[in-house]
Amino acid sequence: MSVCPGACTSISGRREKRCFIEEIPDETMVIGNYKTQLWDKTAETFLPSTPGLGMHVEVKDPDGKAILSRQYGSEGRFIFTSHTPGEHQICLHSNSTRMTLFSGGKLRVHLDIQIGEHTNNYPEIAAKDKLTELQLRVRQLLDQVEQIQKEQNYQRYREERFRLTSESTNQRVLWWSIAQTLILILTGIWQMKHLKSFF
Repeated sequence: MSVCPGACTSISGRREKRCFIEEIPDETMVIGNYKTQLWDKTAETFLPSTPGLGMHVEVKDPDGKAILSRQYGSEGRFIFTSHTPGEHQICLHSNSTRMTLFSGGKLRVHLDIQIGEHTNNYPEIAAKDKLTELQLRVRQLLDQVEQIQKEQNYQRYREERFRLTSESTNQRVLWWSIAQTLILILTGIWQMKHLKSFF
């Protein structure tokens, strides 16, 4: 199985799992829409899969904790909200080997991921809240500003982690240099004493 976000992918008949990583700020909604297709040997093309075939979706946060682990149909959507900023792992695999093997062992998944304000259906919001075009545009801009703030906070978080890693690495390099210098000095002293006793 292979997955291409915003595009398509091929999958083998074995319950092969495909994972990919999305960097997501905290408290951000993510919506994934997918559609599966099975390989038809006679037509030699991918056709819409039967309703019996489904996908198992598993999402893990940066700490490795499962946010979402659920079985879905051959076509659908999954939704989750991130609670920790960082790299989230999204894994997909088919829940049936029998159908994919019967179809020649190939399954294609069309996957579209929407993050943050892109998850909002603004025409639906406008109809529900009876907003004018100007009010809707203001709402969109406010959502975009909020998402930009989340992205900036996430970048600050990444910079802080990188700085801590750099400082830790520099400290280890410093101590290693000091240890090397001491070893060289001790080796030099030992050689001088050994040479004096030799001559």
